[in-house]
Amino acid sequence: MTLNSIEEVRNQIDQIDTRLVALIAQRGECVKAAAAFKKDSDAVRAPDRVQKVIDKVRQQAAEHHLPEEIIEKVYRAMIGAFIDYELEQHRQLSEGV
Repeated sequence: MTLNSIEEVRNQIDQIDTRLVALIAQRGECVKAAAAFKKDSDAVRAPDRVQKVIDKVRQQAAEHHLPEEIIEKVYRAMIGAFIDYELEQHRQLSEGV
């Protein structure tokens, strides 16, 4: 990728952000659906699953020459936010809200 000005860089970042938000929203729909299949909050938190996801994305980051620490920080923040969201979805389902 060749970018020749800060405006081009910003434009490219804006386009990427638009795609990322759409993908994160799709992930959110999956998380919402997953809440219905989990029996309790421990199943929502699923630390073993979280670690598997982190390990997988760290490997993918390395393949793309991205420092693994960056992707791990991004994913831990995203997963933490989605766990909170899923816990709320799970609570609503269990209370029949």
